[in-house]
Amino acid sequence: MSHSNLLDISSVALVVVDVQDRFSDAIPNFSTLEERCARAVRSFQILGAPVLITEQYPKGLGHTSKVILEAFEMGSQPIEKTMFSSCGSDAFVTRLRELNVRQIALCGVEAHICVNQTAHELIELGYQVHLLCDAVSSRHDYNRLAGIAKMTRAGAIESSVEMALFEMMRDSRHEKFKEIQALVK
Repeated sequence: MSHSNLLDISSVALVVVDVQDRFSDAIPNFSTLEERCARAVRSFQILGAPVLITEQYPKGLGHTSKVILEAFEMGSQPIEKTMFSSCGSDAFVTRLRELNVRQIALCGVEAHICVNQTAHELIELGYQVHLLCDAVSSRHDYNRLAGIAKMTRAGAIESSVEMALFEMMRDSRHEKFKEIQALVK
C-alpha cells in the first residue's frame, strides 16, 4: 500500500514546460536547470513513464534545449503552443488524456508564468501535480518563489527530480534501480 501523495509509476507522466534556447541567457543557472530536466526526461523514459515537452512560441523563443532534446525519445516531438498554460493547447490536452494518467510531474520555465498556469489548469482538470522544484526556474528568484508558493497553495505537491524517481521505483530491488541511481549521483 502507498500513500496517495506518492507518485505511482503506472499513473504518472512528466511534463517539461518551455525549456527553450532563448531562455539560456535570461534564466540564472540555465545549464543546471536544463540538465535536471534532461535527467528527469531520461529517467522517466527508463522507468517507462511518458514524457511531454512543450514549446512556447518557438518562432520567437527558439526550440527546446538541445540537452533536453537529446534525452527525449527519438520520434517524439515537443508540442508547440502560444497560450502560457500548456492546457491551452488542444494537442497537449488530447495527448495527456490519451495517456490515461492521473499524476503529473511538472518542471520547466518560467515558474510564475507558464509552469504556474499549467499547474493550476492541470489541477482544475483533476490531475495531481507534483512540482519538481529543483527543475523549475524563472528569470528572477522572487518570481520563482512566488510561482512555487502559489502552485503549492493551489494544491501542487512540492517534490524534486530525485524524490520523484525514488517514489516511482519504491524499492531498491526495482529492475532499473542501479541505472537510475547512476543518473542521480
